[in-house]
Amino acid sequence: MVYLELRDREFEKISGLVYDLCGINLHDGKKELVKARLGKRLREGNFKSFADYYRYVTTPEGSDELITMIDSLSTNLTYFFREEKHFQRLKAILLQTRRDRKTPAPGFRVWCAGCSTGEEPYSLAIVIKETLGNDSGDVKITATDISTRVLKTATNGIYPEEKINRLPKDLLRRYFQYGTGTSAGLFRVKEELRRLIDFRRFNLMETPPGDFRFDVIFCRNVMIYFDKVTQNSLVQRFYACLNKGGYLFVGHSESLTGLQHSFDYIEPSIYRKGI
Repeated sequence: MVYLELRDREFEKISGLVYDLCGINLHDGKKELVKARLGKRLREGNFKSFADYYRYVTTPEGSDELITMIDSLSTNLTYFFREEKHFQRLKAILLQTRRDRKTPAPGFRVWCAGCSTGEEPYSLAIVIKETLGNDSGDVKITATDISTRVLKTATNGIYPEEKINRLPKDLLRRYFQYGTGTSAGLFRVKEELRRLIDFRRFNLMETPPGDFRFDVIFCRNVMIYFDKVTQNSLVQRFYACLNKGGYLFVGHSESLTGLQHSFDYIEPSIYRKGI
C-alpha cells in the first residue's frame, strides 16, 4: 500500500530539488498540487512514500524518473495565438526588418522559450508565413521546453478540434491537414510550418548554447513561476542571446519592473535590446 501523506520535510526536499534544477518556485500553496501530480508516479512506480520517491530520483538510476517528475510538475496552459497583440507586433517587426535589410529578412531567428505543446511556435510560424510568404524560407524558430512530454506533442503537431477551433477557417485550410478515418477529429500541422521550427529540450536555468542568437525571444507566462533571483538571471541570459535591436516578449501579466536589466522599455510586456 502506497503511503500518500506528503510531509512538510518531504515537500521541502522535492520543491528544493525542482528549484535547483529548473528554477520553478513551488511555494507552500503548491503542496497539494505536488501531492496530486506525484502521487500518480508513486502508485505507478510502487514507491512506498514520497521520501522513498525522492531518494530514488536523486540517484543515477533515477535520472529518467527525475525528468518525468519535472514533466509532471510543469504547468503547460497554452493555445493558438494567445495574447494576440504580440503576434501583430511580430508582423510589424518582420516587415520593418525586411525594409531595413532590403532583403527577405535573411537569417531572422526567433526563440520560443517554454514552448509547451507547440501552439505558440506554430502560431509564430503562421505569422511568419502570412507576412513573408515565399520569403520565409530563411526564417527559423527555435522552440524549447524542459518537459519531454510536451515536446513530443509539439513535435508531432497533431491537435484535437477543441485546440484549433479558435483559428480562422482560412488559416485552418492553409496550414492544417484534416484527419480522416481513425484520425477523424484531429488536425495535423502541415510540413511547410513544421520545417520552420526546431524543437529542443532545454532548461532555462542552463547557459544557452553558442548558437543561441536571436532577433526575437518569446518567453511568455513562464517567469511567473520563478522568484526574483531566478528572473534576474534569466532576463540577463535573454539579453545576451539577442542581437542588437532584438525584442523580448513576456506575458501580459508579467514585466521586468524591479529586475536588473539593460533592456529598453517599448510598451507593456515588450522590451528591446539597444542598437
